[in-house]
Parts: sequence; C-alpha cells; structure tokens
Amino acid sequence: MADRPAGNPALSRSVVHAPNGMVASSQPLASMAGLQILQRGGNSFDAAIAAAAVLAVVEPMQTGLGGDMFALVYNQKNKKVEALNGSGRAPFKANREYYLSQGYSKMPLTGILSLTTPGTVDGWAEILEKHGTMTFAEVLQPAIEYAEKGFPVTEIIATQWKRSESLLKQNKEASEYYLINGKAPREGDIFKIPQLADTLNAIAEGGRDAFYKGKIAREIATYVEKQGGFLSYEDLATHSSTWVEPISTNYKGYDVYQLPPNGQGVVTLSMLNMLENFDLKNIKHNSSEYIHLLAEVKKLAYADRDFFIADPDFAPVPVEKMLCKDYASSRCQQIDKLHPLVSTGPGFELAGDTVYLSVVDKDRNVISFINSLFTPFGSGIVAGETGVFLQNRAVGFSLEENHLNTLEPGKRSLHTIIPALVLKDEQPYFSFGVMGGDMQPQGQVQVLLNHLEYGMNVQEAGEAPRFRHHEQGIALESKISSKTRLELMEKGHHVTSGLDFFGGYQGIRIDTKTNMLQGGSDPRKDGCAIGY
Repeated sequence: MADRPAGNPALSRSVVHAPNGMVASSQPLASMAGLQILQRGGNSFDAAIAAAAVLAVVEPMQTGLGGDMFALVYNQKNKKVEALNGSGRAPFKANREYYLSQGYSKMPLTGILSLTTPGTVDGWAEILEKHGTMTFAEVLQPAIEYAEKGFPVTEIIATQWKRSESLLKQNKEASEYYLINGKAPREGDIFKIPQLADTLNAIAEGGRDAFYKGKIAREIATYVEKQGGFLSYEDLATHSSTWVEPISTNYKGYDVYQLPPNGQGVVTLSMLNMLENFDLKNIKHNSSEYIHLLAEVKKLAYADRDFFIADPDFAPVPVEKMLCKDYASSRCQQIDKLHPLVSTGPGFELAGDTVYLSVVDKDRNVISFINSLFTPFGSGIVAGETGVFLQNRAVGFSLEENHLNTLEPGKRSLHTIIPALVLKDEQPYFSFGVMGGDMQPQGQVQVLLNHLEYGMNVQEAGEAPRFRHHEQGIALESKISSKTRLELMEKGHHVTSGLDFFGGYQGIRIDTKTNMLQGGSDPRKDGCAIGY
C-alpha cells in the first residue's frame, strides 16, 4: 500500500500499539471485555473466553453457545503451540439413508435437520481448565450483563441482522427473542436477550455440565425431538472437545500453524507451500498476474480439501502428503500463467460466517480463537427458552455413499473455521484469522503475503483490497483496479463482485525487536484492536 500521508489516515486505520496486553475482535464491547479481564490480572485465555461470550450476545448471527470453536494457544509456561478442536459431532440418530429417503441430494442448509452437537461451551471450559486462571462466573459476567441490561447494536451487525429477518421469522422462538415486532433491531437500538442471560448464568454457576447434562441440555433435546430433529440428550451428555497436535509448514523462515482436519487449515498451508515456488516480490500486488496465480493455487488446494478432508476418526486423511513440499511443487506444474484451470481434481489417490478474536497478555501468552454458528444465525432454530441458536454444521457433510466426508452418526463434518498462529525463531510472532467460510484459507494467505511479501503492517495487511475465488469466478473488491479486472477477463476468468463476501480479519503481531504489541482490525467489521 502507499505510504500514509502525515495527518491523513484515509488510506487505512492506524496500527494499535500497546506494551502490556491486547485484544482484537469484531465488536468493540467484546474487545473491551477481554481487555478488562487482562487488566484485572487474568491471562490471554481468560480474556478470550470473556470476549467470545460477549460476541455470542452482541453478534448473534455469527456466533453463539450453540456453535463450535477452535483455538491455537501458546502458553509461555510450556512454550509450545497446542490446538483445541471444539467442534461437535453428528447426532447419533442421524444417518445418510434418512436424508436420501426424504429426497435430499445434499444436506439442508438450515432447519432442524441441519444440526450438529454444539461444541462451544465445552471448548470454553477446556481452555479455562487447562490454561486459564479465572472461573466461568468471572469471565461470563460481561456477557451476562449485556444480555440482561441490553447493548446498542452496531452498524454492520444491524445490516447483517436485517438480512436474516425472513429466516428468523420461520422459527417461533427466534422471531420472539431476536426480532422486535417482526423486525431486526436497527443501528443504535438497545437490545436485550434475557433468555440467553439465564443460560449464561446457569453456566456461570454450574460450569459446562449445566449446558451438557443439566436443565439446558434436557430443554434443547426435548425441543429438537418435538421439531423432528435428531440431536438428543445423549449427544450433549457425551460430547467432549479434543486436544490435537497442530500442523504447520515453514514459509520462508516463518512457522505457520493450523489445526488438523476435520478443519480446513491444511488448505492454507498447502497454498503457502505452492506459493513458495514463485518469486512474489517480482509480481505486483493485486495485479492480474498475482490474482491469477493465487486463484490457480487455491483451486488446486481446495480440490484436495473437497476430496480428502474429513473426521480422521472415521477416515484416513493424508495430511502428511498434503503438506509435502515436493507434492506442492508438483502441483504447481498444472498452473498456466496465461489461462485458468477449467477444472481440477485431487492431486493423488488414497492407497459460512464466524467470529475470530486474538488475545496476547503481558507474559506473551497467545490465543488465536474462532467461534461460529456457520451461516448467519446457523440453523435459524432457537432451542426453546434457552435463547441459544443451534448451528447448522451438518451442512458440511456429503451424502455421497463412498465420500470420506459422508454423514455418519457421531462424526465431525468438514469444518471451515481456522485460527492461524505464526512463530518466528520458536516464539509467537503473529496471531490472526480471516472469517468467512470458504474465504478463510484464501483470505489468510492474502493477509500473510501482504505482510511477509509486500511489507504491509498488521492493519494494512488486513485492510488491503481482497479477492475471493468461488464457483462462479473471481470476486474483486471495488478498490482493485479496472485494469486488473480487464486483464483477468482477458485471461479467461469470469470476474464478479460481492457484498459482505471477503471475510473479516483480526490480528496481533508481537514485535520481535521491542516485544511491543501491534494490533489490526478489519473495517469490514464493527470491531477493533485495543490494548493497554
């Protein structure tokens, strides 16, 4: 990006600098809740749960107690990256044959048959138990207060809420609790969710078991059964999160970490491995040559994703092969500099919206954290008087009989949400994420290249114009030049535009020379980075 003229911040927001602790999230009240936890002596992990809980209240279309979470953590006590998979599983009663018998050729996007077991609350409990210093009662208090007393709805969130009015009207509880006289709250309206406050209070008092084994679990299960769904009390009572070994690749001296499947983090790493074969410093940023290259790399990496990624407890996922540098190099041979790939399959044979937040504390403990309902308001189903939206992650399954990711009871679906963490010389360097379903790997790669290859700071890297390759072509943000647009069309790409289509970035960098914190937050969202 161009240099910002002194006194003229129009080209991008300023980087947020702070010496002690920092929180970056998609809503200011959530960022502030996390910061207050840090200032009260809590660590990054306490603050992340506080911020995530507030987001579940103030950004309910994107996240909630009925969703899933993933986290990468770096605790200075053991000095290693750990990964928590807090995603839920398909109900034990769910089966592929039922959906086919009802005329489905693919999983329904919303409704009572799109549900998987909520993983969020158990994931929060795992983070606090293993790495936190505070109780649920302490970290949930800000969220409880906003749910009980109300909060002013922010601009972008109000717009997104408005778009989902028709979905919310299809469910009695969603309409009653999350609309005002049949309408979404407008920007600045004070909104209260007392039903959700009661649920949060129960968790504050009784911990994760209050959600999975107590009155809340029974109410969710009873409600779903009455509506003809599969999610049961047994699914909730037996749910558990999983600490897994993170996966990583080294990109030009930086170790980039992701969670392994069932998430799509391997796609980010695969794209970076392929891009390491090209001299990006001699390719102009956001030129047609640059966007063409990244789109072609994305096609190859996503072809492997769609074929191979599944729950490793049910299928052999070839992560090691997908991360092999030689394999990445061989995949690059399919890329034509002048023409786009029309179609591509996997390179070998086997022998959705979200919230992201990052927190760094005074001791430089780091958490890269993501929480999601998948598409806006998830299934569109609020489970009785709990005030909790249930997620629609079952849509991540295939109904093909022999697909690795086909629906099976108790199985985790292919998951889009992926936090990222970068280490330099074995120390945390950059914690970041880019929300937005399929946009996440290609968004993460764009942001990381903006910083590492094109020298952008942590704000510019996330604020720079992005593109998104999708089934219909390449969508470009309006600030990408008409010259680039025309040249891509000349290469044979179908070029489109999109609304609210390019993800939402948050990131915190630890300056390796000064040990100070630098935060960036995407203007595509309502949030901010804030430190002290």
